[in-house]
Amino acid sequence: MTRTTNARLAGFMFLFYIASGIAGMMLFNPARGVDGTAAKLAAIAQHATLVRGAAVFALIAMMNAFILAVALYALTRDYDRDVALLALVCRVAEGVMAAVGAVAKRALLAAAIAAPTSPAAALGDVLLKNQGLTTLIGATAFAIGSTLYCYLFLRARSIPLWLAWLGVLASALLVVALPMELAGFLDGPLTGYVWAPMAVFEVAFALWLLIKGTA
Repeated sequence: MTRTTNARLAGFMFLFYIASGIAGMMLFNPARGVDGTAAKLAAIAQHATLVRGAAVFALIAMMNAFILAVALYALTRDYDRDVALLALVCRVAEGVMAAVGAVAKRALLAAAIAAPTSPAAALGDVLLKNQGLTTLIGATAFAIGSTLYCYLFLRARSIPLWLAWLGVLASALLVVALPMELAGFLDGPLTGYVWAPMAVFEVAFALWLLIKGTA
């Protein structure tokens, strides 16, 4: 594909990734905001169709990550092929973790339906905790890959400097914050706030790629 095609593909995929990610979270919403493992499992069992849909959206997230990885690699490989390849591997790892999340959601649904039995309830508790860990690991791979790609855009001056710097700083913030969250040193509202700069960057970057492309 041409450079312009890759730029527009990446721009579209950024926006589609955000939209499908929000849709997937909304489908899995019945299990959110419910206290206690038993109550969460009961909510999941009662909304089995929504949970199955959330698993499908996790697979969509996997393909989103793969397509973005390839499109961004095509836009940055001429500046430093090794760094671009490392960034691609990180974004592919992000997609793999999304696929793991899809499997975990279906396993969680099966455990929720069988939750009245003691072993199933214990398994459901483990799977509920695993959901958050899988998401954190995938997000960390995303943050590292995003940092590397943004560094290459900054180095190449192929997008406006302010946009490249925003991408580098927003990505680096997540590279620091997500392992801290995984280790238990960061929790509460801050875990959401650290994503705000990245949200601004990705929307702005997506629109720039769609309208202007890269130099």
